[in-house]
Amino acid sequence: AYIDNLRASGRVDRAAIYSKAGDSVWAKSDGFDLAAPEITEICSGFDNPSGLQAKGLHAQSVKYFLLRADDRSIYGKKGAEGLICVRTKQAILIAHYPEGVQPGEATKIVEQLADYLISVGY
Repeated sequence: AYIDNLRASGRVDRAAIYSKAGDSVWAKSDGFDLAAPEITEICSGFDNPSGLQAKGLHAQSVKYFLLRADDRSIYGKKGAEGLICVRTKQAILIAHYPEGVQPGEATKIVEQLADYLISVGY
């Protein structure tokens, strides 16, 4: 339902929720499959963004330019589309926004879901 809500916003076209360790997929959009090294790269980037800063952020074999990386959020951009990754207590949300969507609008939707999950213990 969380993925459906993100997509229903019209600001996100694909999304996934992984365990905080990145070792299991809790929910995902059809066809939004990330390779194990991509998940590892994202999980590591929350604690040490140097790898993302040096090599960029990758999802579905697409390289995104890193805009921000800290212990809560990682944002990447490629042209007019982008990727938003947010870590909660137990999960990592990964969402893609398509061309034509304002990055701030997509970010707000994903960050709000993360805040909700944190508030209920996830």
